[in-house]
Amino acid sequence: MNHREKALDYFKRKFHCSQAVLAAFADDCGLTEEQALRLGACFGSGMRKGEVCGACTGALMVLGSLYGQYDQSDAKSRQVANEVNDKMMKRFAEVCGSYLCNDLLKCDISQKEGVEYALENHLFTEFCPKMVANAVEILEQIIAEQA
Repeated sequence: MNHREKALDYFKRKFHCSQAVLAAFADDCGLTEEQALRLGACFGSGMRKGEVCGACTGALMVLGSLYGQYDQSDAKSRQVANEVNDKMMKRFAEVCGSYLCNDLLKCDISQKEGVEYALENHLFTEFCPKMVANAVEILEQIIAEQA
């Protein structure tokens, strides 16, 4: 299974979008499946507030794992992490129309009425998988560019 298929499988099994994207890349990040699922658990639905889409956040966690600064004297890794972050956010917004969950879903999912609207319109099951797939595809492009 490729990353896209893995991510969509996790999402179909009712994991959050953030968990799905991060767990699909767990091996690449040196994480176990359990670690990836736990790390991504609080970022779905834009941190449950409709903020940055969880699929995009999951991708950012992958990029941080691969390129993030961990040595305070390594300014280059900070620069690289900032660059891949900016690329991910920009490209996700270009492809999807925004990187904000509420904008993407066209409702405020931090409110009961917004969640009801999203459920009634099957957004979590029909729209969100597209965001997961888009995040994985953009992430793979950025990783390929870094090689």
